[in-house]
Amino acid sequence: VTLEVAPGRTLGLVGKSGSGKTTIGRLALRLYDTTEGVVEVGGVDVRWARMAELRASVRAVTQEVQLFSATLRDNVTLFDETIHDDRVLDVLHEVGLAPWFATLPAGLATVLGPSGTGMSAGEAQLLALSRVFLADPAVVVLDEPSSRLDPVTEKLVETATARLLEGRTAVVIAHRLAALATVDDIAVLEDGRVV
Repeated sequence: VTLEVAPGRTLGLVGKSGSGKTTIGRLALRLYDTTEGVVEVGGVDVRWARMAELRASVRAVTQEVQLFSATLRDNVTLFDETIHDDRVLDVLHEVGLAPWFATLPAGLATVLGPSGTGMSAGEAQLLALSRVFLADPAVVVLDEPSSRLDPVTEKLVETATARLLEGRTAVVIAHRLAALATVDDIAVLEDGRVV
């Protein structure tokens, strides 16, 4: 597979389950290493990049959101105490979580359960998007973030995603072509190859 995504462009990956879409996303994040060939981000082989730099420049949102048994603030900031509460609140508003946040008894100090106690699937996806907004990475990998949502919540996630992708390089992984309506280029995968 040879793919190139120019800075500021969005590549959509589509194909049947098992075709290699998620693997490509994980290679960009260096969750997997290549056995041959190379994966570069910003012209740097990810195997030689410092992990902290790679994590700062590439972020992902998947269909499975991992929440911690911790406060909302810690779940959004991933326990980064250097991020000011005002910035967290701005991001929650930006992704569309302000109405939900207004119902929380303890605001940012509200404790969430490990399986998202008190959050719908859509709210959890918006929380995952808020993490990426805070990180402000150059590259975003979206692995079917709205595939399990009802139509109303899916629209909220799509709106937040469109704002997130403005000016960023992105790989959007989807089963449905409709989910790729706003991408610049599309690659169709089959059995680990671009067809």
